[in-house]
Amino acid sequence: MSSLAILFSPDRQADRVVPPTGHTAWLTTFTAAAMTFLAVFALALSLAAGRLADRWSDALANTATIRISAPPEQMKQQTDAVLAVLGTTPGIASSRALTDDEQKALLAPWFGPDLPVEALPLPRLIEVTESPDGYDSEGLRQRLLAEAPGAVLDDHTRWRRPLANAASRLNMLGGLSIFLIGATMAAMITLAANASLAANAQVIRVLRLVGAQDDYIAAAFVRRFTLRAVIGAAIGAVAGMAGVALLPSVDEAGGFLTGLGFQGAGWLLPLLLLPVAGIVALFATRAAAFRKLREVQ
Repeated sequence: MSSLAILFSPDRQADRVVPPTGHTAWLTTFTAAAMTFLAVFALALSLAAGRLADRWSDALANTATIRISAPPEQMKQQTDAVLAVLGTTPGIASSRALTDDEQKALLAPWFGPDLPVEALPLPRLIEVTESPDGYDSEGLRQRLLAEAPGAVLDDHTRWRRPLANAASRLNMLGGLSIFLIGATMAAMITLAANASLAANAQVIRVLRLVGAQDDYIAAAFVRRFTLRAVIGAAIGAVAGMAGVALLPSVDEAGGFLTGLGFQGAGWLLPLLLLPVAGIVALFATRAAAFRKLREVQ
C-alpha cells in the first residue's frame, strides 16, 4: 500500500509502527503550529500592504493639484488665470480653488487646528479632476507658465509610483516569507521523522523479517507525521487569526496603519495553510523515511 493510500485509509497495524507520543510528536506539532502562526501574519501583512497602496493610489488617481505661490496682491489674479486656463483645457473635468478653511484642515494633522492660516504666506491650492480621456500635462504646464508664473502642476505621479513599488515589494517579501516558513517547517519535520525512524530501527528490522515492505513502513510514518502537522497547523492558524483579529481597528489606528487584518472572504485564506502544511509534511516525511530506510539494514 502506498503512503498516499494509507494516509486516507487508516491502518491500525501500520499506526503501531510509529509511537504516538514522545519528543518527535510534540516537536512536529509545535513546529507546524509555530510556522503556520507566522505564515498567517505574513499573509495578512502582504494583503494589507496591497490594499493600503490600492486605497492611496485610487485616492490620487485622476486628480492633480496646482500650487500657486505669488505675492498677496497677485494671488487672486493668478488664481483666476489658472482657473481660466483649466476651464479651456481638454481632458479637465473640473477644477476649484481650496478655501482657507480647507487648507487649514489639510495642515491640521501636522500643525494643529489653531494654525493662523491668514497670517502665513501659504500658497493657494487648486484641486483638479481629469476626465477619463486624460489631459496633456506638459502642454498644461507650458500654458500655466505663460499665464501664471507662480503656478506649479503636481499630477501625483511621484506619489503613485512609490506606492505601487512599495506594494509590489511588500507582496514579494510576504510570499518569500511564506516560502521560507514552509521550508523551515519541512526541515524541522524531516529532522523529527529521522529521529523517530532512528529510534525505531529495531522495530523496522523486525517488520522486514516478517515480510513488511518499505512502502508499508514509510507510509505509516507519513500518515502519523502528516496528521501531526495538520493538527499543529490548525492550532497555529486559529491562534494567528485570533491575533490578527485583535489588531487595532481602522478608527483606533488613526487612518495610517489600517487594514492590517483580513477582510470578508479573506478570513478563509489562512485555512488554506492547513492542506499546504499537510502536503509539506507528507513529502518531507516520505523523502526522509525512504532515505532512512535505505540506511537501516
